[in-house]
Amino acid sequence: MSRGTNCPNCGAPVEFRWSGAVQAACPFCKSVLIRSDLDLKTVGKVADLPPDPSPIQLLTEGVYKGNKFQVTGRLVYQWEQGGWNEWHIVMADGQSGWLSDAQLEYAVSFLAGGSQLPTEEQISRGKRLRYQNTDFEVSTLTVAIYKGFEGELPFPYYEKSDMLFADLRTSGPAFGTIDYSENPPLLFVGEWVEFEDLQLKNLRQFEGWK
Repeated sequence: MSRGTNCPNCGAPVEFRWSGAVQAACPFCKSVLIRSDLDLKTVGKVADLPPDPSPIQLLTEGVYKGNKFQVTGRLVYQWEQGGWNEWHIVMADGQSGWLSDAQLEYAVSFLAGGSQLPTEEQISRGKRLRYQNTDFEVSTLTVAIYKGFEGELPFPYYEKSDMLFADLRTSGPAFGTIDYSENPPLLFVGEWVEFEDLQLKNLRQFEGWK
């Protein structure tokens, strides 16, 4: 459901396509806008994002486990060996999730709760964790740089810098990520997926594509 308002910085119309959106960017002056109840405030400016080779874009639609979803936002990270996107997706039932897109690998995950997570000082490669009857192992620790966002997000996310992510692997498609950009850290759990299985529509078109 779309909800319109005006940018408090430049007065331009701003439309929230997703009713649960908390953060968005003004398409005219690039202000970072935070929504609280009926108030809208400016907290900064959107950074210019690095070039992106992903075919996914805002308003791309897809299917996960029989449920349709739409891409409403994106977080962009870079690290010493490249970068990746975290696409915010909204399922048809309103549930909020994430579609990770890195070096032609794709995964869908959702915020998980009810688990006491190790601190940054306690986390290490090879450490084993158990969540909802699934055994995970910390496969990589990545220090990433937050490069910016676009679209709509389910929480305020700005003025970030270097942050740590712990990737959790299993023997199957299940995976997890511990996000240490927040305190306490956040756990996201999901699974690796094949690009074709997502049945994506409204993709970016590149020169030479048919």
